[in-house]
Amino acid sequence: MAVLALDTSAAVSVALVDDDGGRLAARTSTERRRHAESLAPLLAEVLTEAGLDRTDLSAVVAGTGPAPFTGLRVGLVTARTLGLSLGIDVLGVPSIDAVAVQAVADLGLRPGDEVLAATDARRQEVYWARYRVVAHEGPHGVPVLETTDGPAVARAADVPTPDAAEAGGRLVVVGEGAALYPDHLDLAEDAPLVPDATVLARVALARRAAELPLPTEPLYLRRPDVQEPGGAKRVLHAAGGAA
Repeated sequence: MAVLALDTSAAVSVALVDDDGGRLAARTSTERRRHAESLAPLLAEVLTEAGLDRTDLSAVVAGTGPAPFTGLRVGLVTARTLGLSLGIDVLGVPSIDAVAVQAVADLGLRPGDEVLAATDARRQEVYWARYRVVAHEGPHGVPVLETTDGPAVARAADVPTPDAAEAGGRLVVVGEGAALYPDHLDLAEDAPLVPDATVLARVALARRAAELPLPTEPLYLRRPDVQEPGGAKRVLHAAGGAA
């Protein structure tokens, strides 16, 4: 059996892993405005490469953001539709968590070190969260982190960035949001920038093994850019005016 993971919070990332988290196939599209058009072909490609059919899936993992409304919705709707049609579990993991977890391996972080992950929220803002490394390697080989602040959305200049001494250990800044606003966020060298669906799948498997909740509710953190029009406004007439 295999686990399918997908993330549309930034680029489109799709991966298949086995039940132990070993990667079977992965694809990524850097197209940011065509999530819906990119996702279906990538799903077909990873299944073909792995020699599997959709009926071979045991679970679907979806990145829950935070991210802008439209792109994030594509991945979540696809994951829920697959889960419903196949009768398998749908597991949610915040996309920003996957970036922070990847940083532990990429940057050689140790217990006590901290990660500040920042992703692109558009409107000259970032989504951010801060984490402390609890264990370099936990279930399924996945680092264990605890969230110490966030997730939240703010202008890059307003994101709290304590120094290493205050953090109590090494503090690194990762994520595409930091790359976009280098004047305010000091991106670590070789830092991961966007979520990797393979990491997302491994985090989901580790959290499921630990019997932790894996909700699929999206983390938008703010209202969508496009709003439905409100109802008709009431017209108030001056007292004593003509009927």
